[in-house]
Parts: sequence; structure tokens; C-alpha cells
Amino acid sequence: MQEPVAGDPNAVLPPSHTAIMNPAANPRRMRRIIAEDPEWSLAIVPQLTELCIQHIISNFEKNPILESLLPQHQRKVLDKISISLPLAVTANLISDEDYWKRCCTEKWTVCDVSHYGDSWKRMFFERHLENILKFYIPDTTSSNQVLDVIPLCKEYVRKLEIDQFLPPVKTDQKKEDEDISDTESDAGIDEPSMDHFDMSMLIPALCHLEELDLSYGVKDCGMNFEWNLFEFTYRDCSSLANAVKKCPTLKVFKLSRSKVDDDKARLLIKHLLDHPSLIELNLSHNLIADRGARAVGKLMNCSKLITLNLCDNRIRAPGAQAIAHALAKNSTLISLNLRLNCIEDEGGQAICHALLVNSTLTTLHLGGNELSDPTATLFSQVLAQNLVLTHINLSCNHIGLDGGKQLLEGMTDNKTVVEFDLRLAEVGQESEYLINQVIKTNRELARLKSLQHPSNMPGPNPVEEKHSEGD
Repeated sequence: MQEPVAGDPNAVLPPSHTAIMNPAANPRRMRRIIAEDPEWSLAIVPQLTELCIQHIISNFEKNPILESLLPQHQRKVLDKISISLPLAVTANLISDEDYWKRCCTEKWTVCDVSHYGDSWKRMFFERHLENILKFYIPDTTSSNQVLDVIPLCKEYVRKLEIDQFLPPVKTDQKKEDEDISDTESDAGIDEPSMDHFDMSMLIPALCHLEELDLSYGVKDCGMNFEWNLFEFTYRDCSSLANAVKKCPTLKVFKLSRSKVDDDKARLLIKHLLDHPSLIELNLSHNLIADRGARAVGKLMNCSKLITLNLCDNRIRAPGAQAIAHALAKNSTLISLNLRLNCIEDEGGQAICHALLVNSTLTTLHLGGNELSDPTATLFSQVLAQNLVLTHINLSCNHIGLDGGKQLLEGMTDNKTVVEFDLRLAEVGQESEYLINQVIKTNRELARLKSLQHPSNMPGPNPVEEKHSEGD
């Protein structure tokens, strides 16, 4: 009998061969094939392009390939690469906003990109640098943590807001006591340094920095509270002053709640006298008195300041007189905040005399300054003659009923003031009500005027309006 030839369609195979070629024909002899790769499936094999993209993603840290890819392939890589890659790899290579949005939302719960010029990359680097500085411990944290990140973030940081600076860690108290007892005969023992991070290492290197908001203190210190945790040392002040002087792009400088006294204020202002770009200075909630106020007056005559905030300091009449003298000659300042000082009527009247000749100031806050009827009498002349003031705050003073009537008389022909806060000023309900009626009329006139000429709409300085709530 002739053997069947393999591949011959006419050949008749024996039953055993038929079962091998078609296992279904003989269930008892069916074999199950198990793949060696547990991820193997019947799906279509990925395209080579996809395999290459996956390889790039997996090895991006060691071999970051991006710019040479086609746009659609770049998109796939950026959507899938890890957000935990070192900044040394991603900082200057990746500009895609979606990638930096992923980085921000993964790291912080609240992310309002509108505060960062609608740039996620700027938000990431500003907040990343802020976090490093907030938790930097002098003599413990390596300065390289800051120095290494400067080249990566300097092109993207426009604003820094640092609300705490940690002091050096105190040495063991027992050991410290023993050291003191061993050397108590020595004269001139220096106290441990409480200096914070040296800002002169950082600020001059940030070539686009425009706003600096600092507060030297410790948040959430709890039962470990000590006054020296809130100490802004003279060396801190000196390094900060030198740093600000070397930052020509800086427009807004805020140093609040840092126990800045007259000497430190004078040192800071000495370095700001010739600053080319500064338009807003905020030294609120400090310890500045009359000597510091005189230095501020000198700065007003040598700078382009638009907004000045000295709220909650220790300025009295002589300091207010120095500021008033500068205000009479100033032609740039738009907003002045002296709330919660103690300038009294002597200082208040000096401010009024300056406002009779000043032609730029639109917003004035003199709340909580122990002002009374004599200031109100002179202020009524300001209301009658000054054509630029739009927002006034005299709240929490002792204006009195007669002073209220004087202010009402001054408001009779006023067409510019659209906000006048007289709460807790003891002016009497009738005077306050009638003044508010004039204010409503002025607001309507301002609204109609803005419809004709939008650029002429009176209002507070945008910079002041943005930050007035907390001060």
C-alpha cells in the first residue's frame, strides 16, 4: 500500500493522522498549549512605534529623548512619563503645561494657577522653592538644597511668598548649661546665632523676580513657643538689604510681622533709595517708630513708589509729619496706609496739609490713629479742595459729632470720593448717613463717567486692592 504524501490534498490520511491535524475530531487526544509569557494574549502585536515610545518613557531619566520626536509622539511621551523624575532632567527640557499641571496637582491640594500668570510651570517652581526655604534649618540643612535648584528655577520664578523662616536648632540644654558653667569666668560670651537663611545667596540669582513677600517667624510652633523664634536679626536684615539692592527687577517688597525696628528699617531703606523698579513697599505689623518713618519719607522723595503700607507700627506725630512733608512733594504715590499707628491730631493735620497740595494720592487709610475734631476740621477742607482722593478710611478714631458735621460740610460739593469709612468714629448717625448719600451719588457719577471713558474710572490702586484685606 502506497504511503500518503504530505501536502497532497487527495491523499487519504489514516485516523491517527486525522486526529493530530484536527484535535477537535478526537477530544481525548486534544493538547492544551500554555504560553511561557504570562502576559501573552491573542491581541494584535503592538506597532514598532508604540514599542519605541514605551522604551523612551521607561528610560527617560537616563536618556531623555523628546525634541527629536514628532508632535504626536511627544504628546504620548509627556502624558505618560513620571512626574517624579529629577528636576535636573525636566526643568529646562519640558515646557508642556499639561505635564507641569500634573506635577502641581499631585503635590498640592489647592492649585490656583491664576495667581501665577496662568502658568503651571511657574507655579511649580515658585512653590517648590518656597517649600525648600520654609523648612530650611541653618547649620543643619545643606545649602546645596537651595543652590542646586537655583539654575533650574531662576527663569521661571517671578514671586516668592515665604511666611516662615526656621532658626537654627538649639543645642542640648544640659550640655549648654555645662559649657556655660565651665566658661562662666570668661567675659563677653556670645549668645548662639539665631540668623536665618542668607537671602543674598538666592535673590540676586533670580533674574526675573518681581515680588518678594517675607515674614520671619515660625508657624505651628505649639508648645515650643519662644520669642526668639520670631527674631529678625541684624545680620538677617543686612543680608536681605544687600540682596534686594542687587535685584533690579523687584517691583514689590513686603516684610511684615518680623519685628523690624527703626535701625533695621533704616538699613533696608538705605539700600532701596536708588532702586530702579520698586513701586510697592509693605512694612506693616512691625516696630517702626519715628526714626524709621523719617527714613521712609526720604525714600518717598527718591523713588517711584506707588503703594506704601506702614500699618500697625509705632509711628507717632513726628514720624507722620516727616511722611506728610514728603507727601506734599511726591508725585507718584497713589496709596498710603498708616492704619493702627498713633499719629494723633498733630500728625493727622500734617497729612491734611500735604493733601491740600498733593495731586496723585487716591487711597488713604488713617484708621485707629487717635484722631479727633481738629483733624476732621482740616480734613473737611481737603474734601472740598482735593480732586483726586477716592477712597478714605478714618474708622476707629474719635472724630466726634462736631467733627462729623465738619466732614459732612466738606463732602457737600465733593464729586470724587466713592468710599469713606467712618465706622466707630463717633461722628453720629445723621452725619454718617448723609455722607453715605453723597458717596452713592459720587459712585453713580463715576459709573456714568466710566461708560464714556473707561480709563478714567476712579478706584483704588490694583496692587493695594489685592492685598488690603489682610492689612
